[in-house]
Amino acid sequence: MPYIIAEPCVDVKDKACIEECPVDCIYEGGRMLYIQPDECVDCGACEPVCPVEAIFYEDDTPDQWTGYINANVDFFDELGSPGGAAKVGKVEHDPAFIKALPPMAEE
Repeated sequence: MPYIIAEPCVDVKDKACIEECPVDCIYEGGRMLYIQPDECVDCGACEPVCPVEAIFYEDDTPDQWTGYINANVDFFDELGSPGGAAKVGKVEHDPAFIKALPPMAEE
């Protein structure tokens, strides 16, 4: 998995990263955004535009947010690799790890 989205995105979902992504691999869940690892081309365009600094290269994920690596993978367990977030739209689903988090911010 190249890039992941971590805790600062929970309940924020700014979506600047979606607009910047050249391959449409950032999907919207119920509480946060997720990067589809098989569709991501590892360009890094999303990382600098995130206003809450929630996007990390997997190996650079801060220790306190390593659980988000699995959460990003788990989000796609049922969804798979649909080939583009725009055609899927918002998915009212989050992995159990994310669902269990307390409210983080107001949308």
